[in-house]
Amino acid sequence: MDAFLTEQKFCDFGTDTLYPFAPRGLSSIEGDTPDSLRQQVLRYLPRRPGVYAMVDILGRLIYVGKSKALRNRLLSYFLPGNEEDKSGRIVQSTAAIVWECQPSEFAALLREQSLIRTFQPRFNVQGIPRRQQEVFVCLGKAPAEQLYVARFPDPAAVAIIGPLSGTQRANRAVEVLNRIYRLRDCSTKQSCSFTEQLQLFEIELRPGCIRLELGTCLGPCIANCSRQQYDAQVHKARQFLAGHDSTALDVLLASMQVAAQQQQYEQAARIHQDLRAVTWLCHRAEDVATARQRFTFIYQVPDVSSRSNGSIWYLIRRGVVEGAVAAPRNAAQASAISPVLAQWWLQPNLVGSPFISRPETLALVASWFRTQRAELKQTFALNSDGTLPSDCWQNRSARVCAS
Repeated sequence: MDAFLTEQKFCDFGTDTLYPFAPRGLSSIEGDTPDSLRQQVLRYLPRRPGVYAMVDILGRLIYVGKSKALRNRLLSYFLPGNEEDKSGRIVQSTAAIVWECQPSEFAALLREQSLIRTFQPRFNVQGIPRRQQEVFVCLGKAPAEQLYVARFPDPAAVAIIGPLSGTQRANRAVEVLNRIYRLRDCSTKQSCSFTEQLQLFEIELRPGCIRLELGTCLGPCIANCSRQQYDAQVHKARQFLAGHDSTALDVLLASMQVAAQQQQYEQAARIHQDLRAVTWLCHRAEDVATARQRFTFIYQVPDVSSRSNGSIWYLIRRGVVEGAVAAPRNAAQASAISPVLAQWWLQPNLVGSPFISRPETLALVASWFRTQRAELKQTFALNSDGTLPSDCWQNRSARVCAS
């Protein structure tokens, strides 16, 4: 379906379900040459947050991006010497640029993510260096689960973290963690069984690799372990992805120190690179765990546009954006919106609710508050009965709610 959409003539971005005001509509410019497009960018593009799209001569949407300053970002595509870069290739294929202003950088991030998922533009999903591609680290592939890297979330996986930027680091981290947890890393075509499973015929099984001999795999390919033994290791890997267990870092650090003490410096250097990759993944897992544990609140984001509609309240549960409402400006508006907020707060996953979980936003939210920690001051929780804290509707520069 996504591939079909990209071949259609582009008409509109569609409804922004996280913008609680009247639709803004799109603006656009056209140009026969990159230079003519650049001149129009200088003339018409605002220095405001927003999302933009490049459209080719056939009217197909080929790229979607976002920026906290649209004009500055789009001008960067026309810098001298960009011809051989991705930005230069995009410009050469572009006949029109369309944009939609957003009330904030956070809103632009959410809108960009939604548009890329919807349209799958060619330059967003193809030709990206593997090291820059977004991937997911998954734990799955029964009956003997393993850690693996996937371009898209695997619905059959028992645990997933992502999307993550950094394919090489993700692959290295997964390779190392499978060794540490002694999980298999072979193809799903390789049959697996466990010691408690009876064989109809006595067949001599041989391992498909040397990892069993090296002690870095439990060997389910030859029924070398019980289901319980293997599940115990899967549980440890799952705890790592959940951000609850970082002992893998201790294992690597100890191995690196031993190698250095034994003057095996090349091995120590390799383990150091392993440690960096696993540390990176561990930090991402901890970010997501923090979001799941602590990020259930309303996040107030002011509209920075010249025609401000006021602030937006983003409804976030366990790090996932579930909806957005216009922040009330007075007591009457606060009273009117209170029942809606109480329903969201007290009845998660209610059938027919206007608020829906968007699990793809979890990593985005975790990353946003990791890099913008001051923004946590702009969050507040509802009371236990779902009512608004006093004075939450008032505009405050230093804080959102009064104590």
